[in-house]
Amino acid sequence: MTLGTGASPPVRPFGDHLRAWRQRRRMSQLDLALDAEISQKHLSFVESGRSSPSRAMVLNLAERLGVPLRERNVLLLAAGYAPLYPERPLDDPALAAARAAVDLVLKGHEPYPALAVDRHWTLVAANAAVPPLLAGVRDPALLAPPVNVLRLSLHPDGLAPAIVNLPEWRQHLFERLRHQIAITADARLARLLEEMERYPGGEATGAADHAGIAVPLRLATPGGTLSFISTITVFGTPVDVTLSELAVEAFFPADEATARVLRTDRSPG
Repeated sequence: MTLGTGASPPVRPFGDHLRAWRQRRRMSQLDLALDAEISQKHLSFVESGRSSPSRAMVLNLAERLGVPLRERNVLLLAAGYAPLYPERPLDDPALAAARAAVDLVLKGHEPYPALAVDRHWTLVAANAAVPPLLAGVRDPALLAPPVNVLRLSLHPDGLAPAIVNLPEWRQHLFERLRHQIAITADARLARLLEEMERYPGGEATGAADHAGIAVPLRLATPGGTLSFISTITVFGTPVDVTLSELAVEAFFPADEATARVLRTDRSPG
């Protein structure tokens, strides 16, 4: 094996990682110590590097802080332990049952649209009801894999011109993305948000009346305006990084007219 001549970047101490996650969760040392059932003094020693945590303590603290599995591996490495959670590609045989479950959910949701995305909102799979809704996308590059669903939705050459309530839907997606960034501290998502905030689209003015249910997606199509509300499905208790970051978004008709169009003709055009 040939080693590079450049020096390896220094490993960030575990205590620095822990402090950053604690502050991100707006928890004091005392709050975290109580939740983790350890003394505040010991936690302080761990954060300052005066004490080394056991593997069990690393995992306990990560659980109390709600650290994503990907970042739990980072914490383990920083503390001198091997990563615990594997990260397999979706086509790995070990994830065959999970991928089959996703395909079953997508297919079973037809004639209504549903899609699966990874942690960066990259399209993983979609059912047959999705492509007809994308017919008006003007820039083919937005549909070339890997497709970023958020970029496709809000780009001026994507779906944005067809979204009747664009300012409202845009604000809704931004709020979801900001929440995701707060949870994961993902720099790539932060850059995506910055990019999309530069797209035209206007600002939502006031709170619209949605009967206290959800913000709808109102999409203009040749078959009329379709209105959807959506739900997000994730895997329960995953121990694989890829699986923990996979989400299925299913769109349901928000009114009977939309349901009728999709039930009678799977192509709104």
